[in-house]
Amino acid sequence: MTAAQFREHGRAVVDWVADYWERVESLPVLSRVAPGAVRAQLPSSPPEVGEPFAALLDDMDRIIVPGLTHWQHPGFFAYYPTGASGPAALADLLSSGLGVQGMLWQTAPACTELEQHVLDWLAGLIGLPERFTFAGSGGGVVQDSASSAMLVTLLAALHRASDGQVARDGVDRGRYVVYTSTEANCGFEKVVRDTGLGSSAVRFIDTRDDLGMDPKALRTAIEQDVACGRTPALVMATVGTTSTGAVDPVQLIGPVCREYGAWLHVDAAYAGVAAICPELRWIHAGVAEFADSYATNPHKWLLTALDFDACYIADRSALTGALAVLPEYLRNSASESGAVVDYRDWQVPVGRRFRALKLWAVIRWYGAAGLREHIRRSVALAQQFASWVGADDRFEVLAPHPLSLICFRLRGGDESNRALLDAINATGRVFLSHTEVRGKFALRLAIGGTATRQEHVATAWTLLSQCADTLAAPRSIDWPEQVGAASTERFQDSRCRGAH
Repeated sequence: MTAAQFREHGRAVVDWVADYWERVESLPVLSRVAPGAVRAQLPSSPPEVGEPFAALLDDMDRIIVPGLTHWQHPGFFAYYPTGASGPAALADLLSSGLGVQGMLWQTAPACTELEQHVLDWLAGLIGLPERFTFAGSGGGVVQDSASSAMLVTLLAALHRASDGQVARDGVDRGRYVVYTSTEANCGFEKVVRDTGLGSSAVRFIDTRDDLGMDPKALRTAIEQDVACGRTPALVMATVGTTSTGAVDPVQLIGPVCREYGAWLHVDAAYAGVAAICPELRWIHAGVAEFADSYATNPHKWLLTALDFDACYIADRSALTGALAVLPEYLRNSASESGAVVDYRDWQVPVGRRFRALKLWAVIRWYGAAGLREHIRRSVALAQQFASWVGADDRFEVLAPHPLSLICFRLRGGDESNRALLDAINATGRVFLSHTEVRGKFALRLAIGGTATRQEHVATAWTLLSQCADTLAAPRSIDWPEQVGAASTERFQDSRCRGAH
């Protein structure tokens, strides 16, 4: 592809993305294709002769878009939305066009130093202490996800707990144990398996009434393990759990970790960026005093687009000690001088992309004030939705909701709530996911998408209310069989589908 061809087709791609963003609200949020439908439309073998690029864009419209669940739809309220934005998408294009491999400072000095600088910026914006920056003993690194941040910080914790033995000889199974809340991200157990510790090394700690980890239960679990000769290697506290948005009391967990020498990692994947607003900085209580590592995902709520996790370490020597290898072919004078950072020693892969461009572009385009506005609008919309739920006797809120996630349900049995979830998602207007709160099936509505506004939240509530009416009077319309079964084609003749 020549430069002239790249200009021509590049403009077409930018136009296509812009058109997609403009029309995505008209598409059903949840994909309606059957399993295998996308592959059935693709040729059985690759082309022998190259094709016009326009043919690929045609297939994007014909095959790919109908096979997507649209995460940038303003009615996407499931899981936690991923906030793609124009500045982030354009920065991704710049990164791909540059094609640098930032494994060493020498291989891309600007890639490394911009990442250091932008992550120091973010640390200041969300109120992290200086020891998490390159002005102190630590620093930040871009990982692809919170799970990768968990993995590298657990490796650093094991390195510290074993005085480097784990890096040399591998994990001594049965010796080290780790702790987290029963509400924590399921990725934590996966990470523990990946290190070789195995699931038996995980202690899931009960929660308090507010669904945050119970520090007393943590202390009891650690005392029992120590009495059996085990070493508490790491405790993971969560600021904004995946399931309910719960915030663990880091200020109470931290002293227990310090007493027993356990590394404290704070997983703030969803909620951490909310601390860009001074009035929400309470979520970080205890982080400055006690955390050994911290991670948050700007790709969830800070308009930065997948994939971008900001992972901070208070003592970078523990991380590089666990992960550094130095073959002869990577030796160079800059690295040996000790004056530069080689990010390959801060992550599991050796190679790395120029991801920092995305956050740099987002911060420069929106400014701190614009980012605060985005967070505050999301929180305000969530509180408004919670007030509608709380004022309706048919519904109940099941968990605290200080930020942008509401867990709620119809009063009654789990089956009626499963049917409500199926009905609301079948409308094509919105997409909600579910969880379990204290043994009860609950619907989750998470706000934070780039394009989500008040009218979209109001639409979600209107649809929920009308679908609830329909469920309460099933004989008023011609219901399909097996109301509670999952199907995106269900209720197509009901009042739910035609609510607006």
